[in-house]
Amino acid sequence: MIVTIAIVRMRNLFGVIALSGVYSFLMASVLMVYDAVDVAMTEAAVGAGVSTVLLLAALHLTKSLEYPMPRPAAVPLIVAVGVGLALIWATYDLPAFGIADAPIHKHVAPHYLQNAIKETQVANVVSAVLADYRSFDTFGEVIVVFTAGIGVMLLLKGRRTRRDGSQGETP
Repeated sequence: MIVTIAIVRMRNLFGVIALSGVYSFLMASVLMVYDAVDVAMTEAAVGAGVSTVLLLAALHLTKSLEYPMPRPAAVPLIVAVGVGLALIWATYDLPAFGIADAPIHKHVAPHYLQNAIKETQVANVVSAVLADYRSFDTFGEVIVVFTAGIGVMLLLKGRRTRRDGSQGETP
């Protein structure tokens, strides 16, 4: 929570990027505690690694200080607080954290745990689910991340060539 407040209050964009990387590593640590190793590794690689590098590259092409806001942001604050309260209210209907008989555990999880090794010939159930049962979903996620990365690289390249005065053409 301290890192989040520091990110919101800081005006130096380099510090914001650095603290965002710290926040991603902290979230990866939380995910490790919850035994979600695959998600933790993704958060560390994408959230702390790739995002930090891309934001630093974008910062290199822009100014490093945020301009002060011309007026107070009361309306966005009210909307954010309202959405936050609605999300908290929505969690009261959820089952308790960690109970074994929650509805999410009664759908396909028993099938995966009982049949994954037999049906996929993969020794690890998590790998079987990600690479076999949900392979199209995983492939789609990889395509989205790859496309976003290419888009950012093209945007940064276009900004750099225009700064040289060549109207977007390669020098």
